[in-house]
Amino acid sequence: MEVKIGVQNAQRELVLDTDSTPDDIEAKLAEALAGSGVLRLADVKGRTVIVPADKIAYVELGSPSASTVGFR
Repeated sequence: MEVKIGVQNAQRELVLDTDSTPDDIEAKLAEALAGSGVLRLADVKGRTVIVPADKIAYVELGSPSASTVGFR
């Protein structure tokens, strides 16, 4: 699934593909906003994205990723 994260005072949004479900991402976002202070997501390549919760402008959840062929 594609996840786009808008960060305050940043010109570009963060975009990552993850194997997480929309419910899992929403739970992590709610936890980050409630108390932990950071949103931590892993992408399909094993990289981790960490964003301070107070700097998140929006989170957009896309459709599930389908296998792609060729250029993206």
